[in-house]
Amino acid sequence: MRKSHPVRRAVLATAATVSGIVLLLSLKPASDPGAAEAAGGAVPPAAAQSPQGGSQPIGDGTVTGDASSTEYGAVQVRLTVSGGKITKAEAVQAPKGGQSDQVTSNSVPKLNQAAVETQSAEIDAVSGATFTSAGYKKSLQSALDKARAAAGPPDSSSGAGGGDAGEAQARTVTGDAAQTQYGPVQVRITVSGGKVTQAEAVQAPKGGQSDQVTSDSVPKLNQAAVEAGSAEIDSVSGATYTSAGYKQSLQSALDKAGG
Repeated sequence: MRKSHPVRRAVLATAATVSGIVLLLSLKPASDPGAAEAAGGAVPPAAAQSPQGGSQPIGDGTVTGDASSTEYGAVQVRLTVSGGKITKAEAVQAPKGGQSDQVTSNSVPKLNQAAVETQSAEIDAVSGATFTSAGYKKSLQSALDKARAAAGPPDSSSGAGGGDAGEAQARTVTGDAAQTQYGPVQVRITVSGGKVTQAEAVQAPKGGQSDQVTSDSVPKLNQAAVEAGSAEIDSVSGATYTSAGYKQSLQSALDKAGG
């Protein structure tokens, strides 16, 4: 028998080894997420997570969270909910006096906006307002918890007689902006059961001394509007122009609300 040449044997052995490696590589399981899921593996975290707040609804209406004490004063948040969503958030209490006035006027509007945008208490703290932000989020979570408790079980909203509950839902109306010597004033009210349940100034004079005047007068005007249920409220001392603009815009809102 003819003997194989040593070089030929080496070539054949090398070729066999390479072929074996190629075959093994071709049999390696796929590592993409789709293949892992098909094989019964773990679903990627992004697909496994559900939205925060999930199926737990929040009841319509106005709800005020518990006051949260901070190093600089209490923070308390009130929410207006319509259609199961937060339509308005406001701080009915916030730190005031001295530097706190500036911190509050800068941070609270941002926190209010964030609460409406995120529909949760998972909002970012405002730079320079760490304590106010923490108190706001705590009271906001309290308000959300109360709203969810008021909503009851998810199925309870579709029973007979639901029409009466719908008619009792709060309505939010914004009056026309009233121009004053120091800037516009615009009032938004919430009406439920034919009564003003909440009032707020969505625009008010700001900048310089106006910040102090606004932070002092607007909460008093808001409270007076709710108590009176009309635009027949007293002006706040030291805030004549702001008070006049507030009452003008408040009357506009009342007219739009039908009362």
